[in-house]
Amino acid sequence: MNYKIVIALSIILSSCLKSDPTLNEFVSFEPQDIGDGHTISSPSSESVDSAGLVSIYQDIYNDENLWSIRSFLVFRNGHLIAENYYQGSSFREEPQMVWSTTKQIVGLLYGIALNQGVVDSLDAPISNYFSNLVQNHPDKESITIRHLITMNSGIDYNNDGVGGETDQLLREIPENMIDFILNRPMRVQPGVEFHYNDGDPHLLSGVIQNQLGIPMDQWADTALFQKIGFTNYEWDRYKDGTTFGGYGLITTPRELGKIGLLVLNNGMWGGQQLVPSSYISEMLQTQMVVDGDFNFGYYWWLDEVNNIQFTWGHGGQFTFVIPDKNLVIVSTAIPNTQGKYQIQANEILPYVLRVKSIAN
Repeated sequence: MNYKIVIALSIILSSCLKSDPTLNEFVSFEPQDIGDGHTISSPSSESVDSAGLVSIYQDIYNDENLWSIRSFLVFRNGHLIAENYYQGSSFREEPQMVWSTTKQIVGLLYGIALNQGVVDSLDAPISNYFSNLVQNHPDKESITIRHLITMNSGIDYNNDGVGGETDQLLREIPENMIDFILNRPMRVQPGVEFHYNDGDPHLLSGVIQNQLGIPMDQWADTALFQKIGFTNYEWDRYKDGTTFGGYGLITTPRELGKIGLLVLNNGMWGGQQLVPSSYISEMLQTQMVVDGDFNFGYYWWLDEVNNIQFTWGHGGQFTFVIPDKNLVIVSTAIPNTQGKYQIQANEILPYVLRVKSIAN
């Protein structure tokens, strides 16, 4: 998939969507072994109440707020113990857009790049990497990597598809996405306020790619994905060759489970430390206090009350990591830009907490 298709998808998703889909009635959560590297187990073998899981899956099916849900998967002790695809089993292996979940994976990749010496410290200014471009935008000189990875660069980048930068991209399609973002005015000084947007992570992708000399997704494949068996995916690049940092990853719920398991295991996979555990710990600590129920680490969302860390993609793409119960739960949905139809974290979290409560 190329950038033109992504832009076209944005147009489609910004328009009126079809009426609510009809979910396939829940029958079974027994997972299948499809040879993708996951080990299969059962709830009882991993001390999870099977009857309780049946109730949870059935209640998800009956929840009118979750009409767009596609999948709900449960991993315990590193094993896949339950999965259901409410809109057809094809979504087990058919990659779908996971939107801003891409950001959380970029957060992981930065930790690897930092450990490999590809990039400097979090407090390095972006002018170290975009010296020529930043010369043309002196108001961006004090922005650091830390500002980008915590969403407080101060750049006035608006994700809104009606009148915002997404809308402008649809109309103009600039040649250089990095310059397009840097050309935006500053809303506040760097470090002053949290502002969720796609611009900051795309700049971070550009930083990593600038240092590597190859597209970030190409490096990510060897630096991380192949090592954890994350193979069923695509990752789009903008037409200037920069890997999309704010969205653009297309993959499956089972592959997202591998990302969750990697984080649950503090960056360790198959006896190899792929991401420094110290970085994982820092990534999952509150870096920005956000209005609402959740805080923000290095692109990862944090439910500190329940000790849950998670990815969050547009429309309802979630990977929940629950360390105190050795659980990973993945839930995906049809993306929908009409806000009232998006599955929010607060709507799926009660079911995640119910799984947590029946894991002994």
